[in-house]
Amino acid sequence: MSTEAKKHRFLTIEQVAEELNVSVSQIRALLKSGELRGIQVGGRSVWRIAISDVEDYITEAYRLTAERIIAGELPE
Repeated sequence: MSTEAKKHRFLTIEQVAEELNVSVSQIRALLKSGELRGIQVGGRSVWRIAISDVEDYITEAYRLTAERIIAGELPE
């Protein structure tokens, strides 16, 4: 996590997208599917994602990727 992100418990969708180097729409899709945990604060489109939830998502993504590699599901 960047130094800026470590100052706060929660991140915005934009901050998470930057941290994972993906688009904002990809983060919104992950939130909608439940793959990434987040909370809505106030208005409908105001999301906050705990740093710990981002770390959990990354850990799970590594685990799933390793399983797919072992199963031969990822091309070389």
